[in-house]
Order: sequence, then structure tokens, then C-alpha cells
Amino acid sequence: MTSRSLLLTPGPVPIPEPVREVLAEPIFHHRTPRFRKIMLVVSERLRKVFRTECPVYTIAGSGSSGMEAAVANFHSEGDAVLVLDTGKFGERFAEIAQAYGLRPIVVKSEWGQSVDVEAVRTLLIQNPGIKSVFAQLCETSTGVVNDIEALGKIVRQTPALLIVDAIAGLCADRLETDAWGVDVVIAGSQKAMMLPPGLAFISESAKAKKRREEARLPRYYFDLARYEKSLAAGDTPFTPATGLVCAAEKALELILAEKLENIWWRCRKLGEYSRERLTGLGLRPFAKSPSSALTAALFPRGADGSKVLEILREEKNVTFAGGQDALKGRLLRAAHMGSITRQDLEEGFQALEEVLAGTRSDQLVSTSPY
Repeated sequence: MTSRSLLLTPGPVPIPEPVREVLAEPIFHHRTPRFRKIMLVVSERLRKVFRTECPVYTIAGSGSSGMEAAVANFHSEGDAVLVLDTGKFGERFAEIAQAYGLRPIVVKSEWGQSVDVEAVRTLLIQNPGIKSVFAQLCETSTGVVNDIEALGKIVRQTPALLIVDAIAGLCADRLETDAWGVDVVIAGSQKAMMLPPGLAFISESAKAKKRREEARLPRYYFDLARYEKSLAAGDTPFTPATGLVCAAEKALELILAEKLENIWWRCRKLGEYSRERLTGLGLRPFAKSPSSALTAALFPRGADGSKVLEILREEKNVTFAGGQDALKGRLLRAAHMGSITRQDLEEGFQALEEVLAGTRSDQLVSTSPY
């Protein structure tokens, strides 16, 4: 067993000590000048991290609440939307769109493959009524990064909005919201933002705001018009997750002090190391266009990946994430975002090597057909 607990999952990720210290401070009332000042600082720092001059709103909820807000605020019933499905969370966008009465046109990529940008161009020409294009910056279920810059060049030439789930990718994979023409970006607190789960962040371009003012889907808690009005005074329309917002002030301070360009470089190099190390252990990197946030790798055929991960967690004190749906028991997902270091990964992969070498082969045989 390692001398310390290692959390190497793509959410939640380890929380730096300065952020944990803020989380341990006594609670205070949120409808006060003290909290309003913090909220305004957080919002301004979020704009820098999102690389946008447009507002970024903070919602008390998981990243999926930001995804739902992106559907509810910018559409009317029956709208056609283009969903670029590269994995589990691309599927979620389609499910939310259907729940709100939209008509999703789903472009499925084989898991492990990124978006076919030219297919998007063709579909937008063939379907000029499409209101929005939904994509992931990083598809967390497969470790794929999509070419959002290329998508932005295509979508900005149409009336459609480009809506990007950057819940896992923000602060790991490069994203230039304004420069790339991204209209709505969604992020979550528990990934590279180095916070516990519980906050969603969503940016809104001028083009998106105009659409919101015309959209007719019902919304209340997720109504961004309420957040816009409250934010002007440093407030929130509903009770905020006060402790998380205060911790976000510190986490964002750490991120901006390191500089995003340095963080992107660090995460990319850790990703290269992770893929090299996992390949050496007999696992095969899964994503054809790998993200800098995490690496997904297939266990050798016949191995029970779920059992390996269980032994690592229970006997070695090391937690990686496994695969989802058809990849359950077949895939290991190792994060290299946030405060995760080279040393953390070295220790985690050393533990993995020990489990693979020291466990009887009959204990690792999978019953999965995949």
C-alpha cells in the first residue's frame, strides 16, 4: 500500500492545501458585502480562465446542471439542435435536449474518435434551421479532445450557437472562448478547477444572450436572466454554495498565478508520460486524439479491469477511474489535471504495475464479452 491515499480520477481531483484551508473556515452569511466582494472577484477570475470578456455565471449544482441550463436558456420547443456524440457525456446532451422537447440530430463518433469536423459543416449546410451545436471539449468517458477551434470557424458562419461542455477540459485542454467563437462554455468545480463537486459555471456570448432573450423554453432555477441581474450586484438569485464559492476564489488565484499556458503545457506533458507508462504496462491508449486532462487506456484483452481497480483501491490506496457502459471492466482512466503531479502518477502507475505482476492470472480474467 502506498504511504498516502492517491486520487487519480478525472473528477473529483485532489484539492490543494490552500483551498482546503478556505473550506475549513467558519461559514458566514451570503447576503453581505463580504460575500458579494468574493463573488465579484470569482466572476472576474472565471472570465480570465474561460478566456472571455463575456459574463460567467455560477450555479449551485453539478456540471450537468450547467448542461441543462445551456439547453433551457437558448432554445424553444421543437428547435433542431446538432449533438456531437463522442461518448457518455455527448449522449447526455442528447438526453437533456429530448427532455426539453428539442429535436436533436445526433452525430455519433466511434468511442475513442473525435468529432468529424467536415461532417458538421455538411450537416449545417443541409439543415440551416439548426439552432445550436453541442460538443465536448474533452469527452471524459473516452479521454478524447475535440477540435473546438475548427468547429468554431464553421459554426460562427451560421446563426447557430456553439455550446461546449468543458467540464473536464477547462484548465487542462486549451480553450479560447472568444477567439474561437464559442458562444456558451460549461465547466464544473470538481475537475481541473481543484474544488469539491457542487458548482457549475457557464459563460454566455452576446450572440447567446440575444438568443436567450428570444427563447421560450420554461426555466426557473436555471434562468440565466436571474443570474445576470444578480451578478451585477455581486449576488446570486438563489442560495449559493458559500463555502465552495470562497474556495473558488483561492483555487482561481492559484490557477492564474501559474498561468493557463503553463498549466496546458504541464497537463500535456503529464498526459504524454501517462500514455508511455501505461503502454509499457501492456495497456493500450484508447483516444485517437488524447486530452490533456486524462488518459484512457484499455486493459489487455481478457483482463478484468474492474478487479484490478478494486485491488488498487482497497489494497494499494490508489484510485483510478474505470470505463463506462460497454467499456466497463475494460478501461482505466487516469487524470493528470489540476494539482496532480508527476510524482503522484509515478506512484500510481507503480502500484498498478505491482497489481498486474503480483495477482494470479485467474483473478484477473474478465467475463466481459468486450
